[in-house]
Amino acid sequence: MTTGAAIVIALRILVPLLIFKKNLTGGIIAMLLDGADVILIDFLKMGGFSGHYHQIDKVLDTYYLSIEAWIAFGWRNQYERLPALLLFGFRIVGVVLFELTERRIVLFLFPNMFENWWLYIVAVRRWKPSWTPHSWIGVAVPMGVLLVPKMGQEYLLHFAEAQPWNWFKEHVFDP
Repeated sequence: MTTGAAIVIALRILVPLLIFKKNLTGGIIAMLLDGADVILIDFLKMGGFSGHYHQIDKVLDTYYLSIEAWIAFGWRNQYERLPALLLFGFRIVGVVLFELTERRIVLFLFPNMFENWWLYIVAVRRWKPSWTPHSWIGVAVPMGVLLVPKMGQEYLLHFAEAQPWNWFKEHVFDP
């Protein structure tokens, strides 16, 4: 294992522990670190994942999402908890199927809506408690709103195979 990979893996293991203490802050930082780990590897110039990035990334994603699921499991409001746990299970099924088939369409068909829902609920609880869902309609409306940009992101990453980190690297690190 390279030093760069070890540093990124250590960060991806330690940073999500913030989620237990500061749900929203920890969740956002874990998500941003997930999105920036490839950029960080390039920035450190201490070696990468040697062709094993996707497998390591999925394990580390599942790790921090499991912490969020653990938090969601304790939510008393069923309209917050049940969608979160179902979406987490849905994502796990998608990751397993992707690992078995290695077909990118699987990630499109099983989008990570869990993270979006979890962050939405944590943010609503903090800043706008009146938006907390109290019915299945109250779940469906924000879920539909969250699904639109998520499917756009999934399309860009898994069909168009856009690599935003390359753009970031070329325009920010090496302009």
